[in-house]
Amino acid sequence: MDKPSQHTTSMIDQTLLALVAKGDQQAFSQLYDHSSMLLFTLAVRILGNREEAAELLQDVYLEIWRKVSRYDVGRGTPVAWLVTLTKSRAIDQLRARAARGYRATNSLDARIAEQVADPGPSPLETQAEEELRLAVGAAVAGLPQAQQHAIELAYYEGLSHAEIAIRLNQPLGTVKTRIKLGMSKLRDGLQRWGNQGDLQ
Repeated sequence: MDKPSQHTTSMIDQTLLALVAKGDQQAFSQLYDHSSMLLFTLAVRILGNREEAAELLQDVYLEIWRKVSRYDVGRGTPVAWLVTLTKSRAIDQLRARAARGYRATNSLDARIAEQVADPGPSPLETQAEEELRLAVGAAVAGLPQAQQHAIELAYYEGLSHAEIAIRLNQPLGTVKTRIKLGMSKLRDGLQRWGNQGDLQ
């Protein structure tokens, strides 16, 4: 699947969900078209497996069709609701995988699997902050794996470029280039938010 598009996700609104809640299959098809790339990218990022993510998404959309009438506008945007639902199901699947004796395949999987609960945004987090957080997550998930990994080590684990080079057994110049290219792509992908200085 292609990268999620901010334009398509911005077309998901309460009116569209209301039509889906009334059983409008065309509206449901539009909802799928506008959200599936974002949700698939998120599921792949959490599960680390495209096949599992595709299967999970089928279950998620079935749940959306059945539960869309329960969507509460007071608890966030439609996109935030869809993302929370997908994230919750993916984390459930990780826990089920761990219970069957599988180990998490990377550090992000391990961090997510260890979470006891996924409370979502705090009451103090504004809707705009939540949407920005989701946009950043989708943008990071859309990066090539090598760039994504280098950026995670730099910004989530706080490693220096030299430490990342040692950890990945890669030349320092390669690590610097990956981080620079990845950050440039993130800045381009998040231009609509205007806070590019935060990504430098």
